[in-house]
Amino acid sequence: MSAQTALPSLPQPVRPVQPAVAPPVVRPRPYGFTTQQVHAGDAGVPGGHGDRVAPIHVSAGFRFEDSASAAARFSGEEDGFVYSRVANPTTAALERRLAALEGGTEALVVGSGQAAITTALLGLLQAGDHLLASDHLYEGSRGLFEENFARFGIEVDFVHDHADPAAWRRLLRPTTRVLFAESLSNPRNEVLDVAAVSGVAHAHGVPLVVDNTLATPYLLRPLEHGADVVVHSASKFLSGHGTALGGVVVVGTGFPWQGRAPGGDLLFPQLAEPSAVLGGRSWLDLHGERAYAEHARHAVAARFGPVLSPFNAFLVQQGVETLSLRVAQHCRSAALLASWLERHPAVAGVDHASLASSPSHLRARRYLPRGSGSVLAVTLRGGAPAARRFIESLQLFSHMTHLGDVRSLVVHPASTTHAHRTPAQRERAGVHPGTVRLSVGIEDVEDLQADLRRALVAAELVTPHADSLEGAAQDGAA
Repeated sequence: MSAQTALPSLPQPVRPVQPAVAPPVVRPRPYGFTTQQVHAGDAGVPGGHGDRVAPIHVSAGFRFEDSASAAARFSGEEDGFVYSRVANPTTAALERRLAALEGGTEALVVGSGQAAITTALLGLLQAGDHLLASDHLYEGSRGLFEENFARFGIEVDFVHDHADPAAWRRLLRPTTRVLFAESLSNPRNEVLDVAAVSGVAHAHGVPLVVDNTLATPYLLRPLEHGADVVVHSASKFLSGHGTALGGVVVVGTGFPWQGRAPGGDLLFPQLAEPSAVLGGRSWLDLHGERAYAEHARHAVAARFGPVLSPFNAFLVQQGVETLSLRVAQHCRSAALLASWLERHPAVAGVDHASLASSPSHLRARRYLPRGSGSVLAVTLRGGAPAARRFIESLQLFSHMTHLGDVRSLVVHPASTTHAHRTPAQRERAGVHPGTVRLSVGIEDVEDLQADLRRALVAAELVTPHADSLEGAAQDGAA
C-alpha cells in the first residue's frame, strides 16, 4: 500500500446521548473572622503598583478625567474620589474592611468616636425630634445629647433599666426617631440585650444605633441581632495601640427609611423629601436602601467636616489586622483578674459580665461566647483614699483616661470621667468613691496580678480602721 492510499474509514462507536447537566454550584466557604480582618475589602488601588498594604494617600483632592467626569462625580452618577473630606482611597480601604467585619453593607470613617456618634445621629435627627438612650453611657455621649443636641432642638430621655424592654417602651414618644445604647457599658461592663431593644425600636418604626466600641465585632456583631447602625471609637480596640484617633459608622441592611409615623408624617423627611441639592430628587430616589449611608456621608460628615486623616486610617487598619488576637488575650486576662479580685478581702465588688455575680452574666453567655471584654470596674472597701493610693502604687497599669490599649490602663471615674455628675447619678452608674476602672491589656496576666496585689496592699494601709480587713474579720466573727 502506498503512502498516498487512504485507509478505509472505521465505524465510530455509538455513544448514548447524555442529558445536559448543569455543573454543581460550589459556594465558597465563608472566611473566618481572623482571615477577614487581614483580607476583607482588599480591592487594591486602581492605577497603583500592586501594593500589598493600602498605601497612605495624602492628597487633599483628586484629578478628574474630563469635565463630564467632574460633573458626574459631583452629581453622584459616577463613582470616584473628589476630595478627601468626603472620601480617600486609604480611608475607603478601611471602610470596606470594617463594614465586612461588622457584617454591614457599608461604612463611613471619621475623625473620632465622638464624631461617629454625632454623624450617625444627626443623619437621623432634626429639631423637634426625640432621642431615647440608655442611661449607661460614656460621659462624652451623655454630654453631647444633653447639651449640644439640646441646642439643636433635639430632646433626649435616658432609660435607667436598659435590661428591661418595658422601660424603653414607657419612654417612647410620637417624636422618638432613634434608640441608642452601648453593647458593653463603660465602666460597669453591662451587656445590652440587643435583640430585645431592637424589637422595641422596630415596633415603633425607628432604628437602633449601638456603640460597639468595648465589644468590638470580634466579640459581638449587633447588626446580626437586630441593630441597624453600629458606631465605634476606632481609637480604642480597633486601633489597639493608643496611637490614632478615629471613628466609624457601619450601616446594616433592611431598615425601611421611607417609613411613616402613625399620623402619616415621614419619619425621616431628610431622606425621603426632594432636595434642591439633588436636583429635586430625594436621597431615597437616588440611592434606595443606601440613602441613609449616603446622606450621612455627604450631607452630615462632609459638611460638618470630622475628617479622618489618611495616616490615622492607615494606623487603624494596621491595628485591625491583629484585632482578634489581641481581644482574645484581653478577655482571658480580664476574666481571670476579675475572678481573683472579686475574692480579695480589700475589694468590695467587681463589675464584669464574666462573673456569675454580674446582672449581665446570662446575657453575656448569649451574646459574648468569645469573652466579656477587658474593661471592669473594681470598688475598694477603703473609698476614695484607698482608690488614690491603689492607682498611684501601680507600675504596669498606666494612669490615663483611655481604654482598649495593648497596655493596661487605670483611672478613677468619680474624680475624672464622671466628676460632673451628681452623687445620685454616679451611684446609679455604679461609680462609687472607691471605684477604679481597669482596662486590661495584653501583658502576662501573672505580672498584672502581681502589680495589682502590691497596689491592694498599699490601698489597705490608708483604709479607715472601721473598714479595715481586721475590722471586717471581727465583725464577721461577732
